[in-house]
Amino acid sequence: MEGDLSLSWDSDDEFEKFIRRMNPPRVVIDNESCANATVVRVDSANKYGILLEVVQVLTDLNLITKKAYISSDGGWFMDVFNVTDRDGNKIREQSKLDEIGNYIRKSLGADSSFVPSRRRSVDVAPSSDYTVIELTGTDRPGLLSEVSAVLTSLKCNVVNAEVWTHNTRAASVMQVNDEQTGLAITDPERLFRIKELLCNVLKGNNITRGAKTAVSMGVTHTDRRLHQMMFADRDYERSDKDSGNESHRPNVTVVNWFDKDYSVVTIRCKDRPKLLFDTVCTLTDMQYVVFHGNVDAEGPEAYQEYYIRHIDGSPVNSEAERQRVIQCLEAAIERRVSEGLKLELCMSDRVGLLTDVTRIFRENGLTVIRAEVSTRGGKAINTFYVRDAAGNSVDAKTLEAIRQAIGLSVLQVKDHVDQSKSSPQGSPTRFLFGGLFKSRSLYNFGLVRPYS
Repeated sequence: MEGDLSLSWDSDDEFEKFIRRMNPPRVVIDNESCANATVVRVDSANKYGILLEVVQVLTDLNLITKKAYISSDGGWFMDVFNVTDRDGNKIREQSKLDEIGNYIRKSLGADSSFVPSRRRSVDVAPSSDYTVIELTGTDRPGLLSEVSAVLTSLKCNVVNAEVWTHNTRAASVMQVNDEQTGLAITDPERLFRIKELLCNVLKGNNITRGAKTAVSMGVTHTDRRLHQMMFADRDYERSDKDSGNESHRPNVTVVNWFDKDYSVVTIRCKDRPKLLFDTVCTLTDMQYVVFHGNVDAEGPEAYQEYYIRHIDGSPVNSEAERQRVIQCLEAAIERRVSEGLKLELCMSDRVGLLTDVTRIFRENGLTVIRAEVSTRGGKAINTFYVRDAAGNSVDAKTLEAIRQAIGLSVLQVKDHVDQSKSSPQGSPTRFLFGGLFKSRSLYNFGLVRPYS
């Protein structure tokens, strides 16, 4: 019987590949039809996860999606994305336009086998130059400093890293190599020792929530993996101290459109880069399929609307499931919110640099709430979002002491960002699929009813 099931699965998979070969994805890029954005139209045979695949490519290419129109009901996927560069301009360079089309076609081609995994990224191949370390545990002041110190003591050099904190939890994906050879660490005993010591650091004094460490070789799509790690760690479960902060959360609603058997998800929040990726990633990893959707992020507030069903074909069918979808989308949006003081470090890289910088932060009473650490051409280019240990803004005296200790010329203070103080206000025009109900709510037609 198991053999029959395996044969059936393989046959279905080969049939889907055959359909995709007969109907290769079509990408049309248009710079004429929209005055302020480059329009990317994607047509392809439909498959599970295809929307995330396209959004991930656009995000990895540092494009900002201003508007999107999504339709994948049935066997065909047809999406339109209005995109700009990070400065809000159209994409003019022909090489960049070609790159967009080529990456999308490659990603959706017949030989691609997309599943919601961690090993997908634009133009990244497995590397023997580093080992990937994944960490999850309880957040606390000085945690990044302690982790960095352990790695330095174990003769590990941090090449790249990203750290997220949310709702008392912390997650990090780090690429490290051997201090002496500059190559990936492969010795099993040494890897076990690294995992063991880091796990002890991450546990801290928390006896109710555990810590996890994992090591791997090859490719990790960092943002995707961080979402998966924090979701698995249940960071969406609110602590008691967060119960009074509802006005600061994104506005997320889930209602059922019973006539069409869809659940309608609407999201209103302050716009920021990678917001579309974060929400689509979460819905996909929760095994929901977006059949139709509209995104409008042309103002300071973003509006997203998705018509979804679970991968088994059912809409959201209980109040508990509805609340979980809301909580998980709120968490996905909040994880990347840039609260606190933004500090940028740019200087020649050296072994132990991250340890020294984070130690100075810790000694001056600062905690890192998010970090992006990278090494390019021998240069360390790091971004830290910091607050004091009590969660308050950093005072000028402390900031000056830190800059003096690290170096005034290499540590730059960027604009102070505190998006947690912003709450969604108002409601932009709703663009429901097909334009059928434009500017009017589904409630007016009696098609959507809230849960009782």
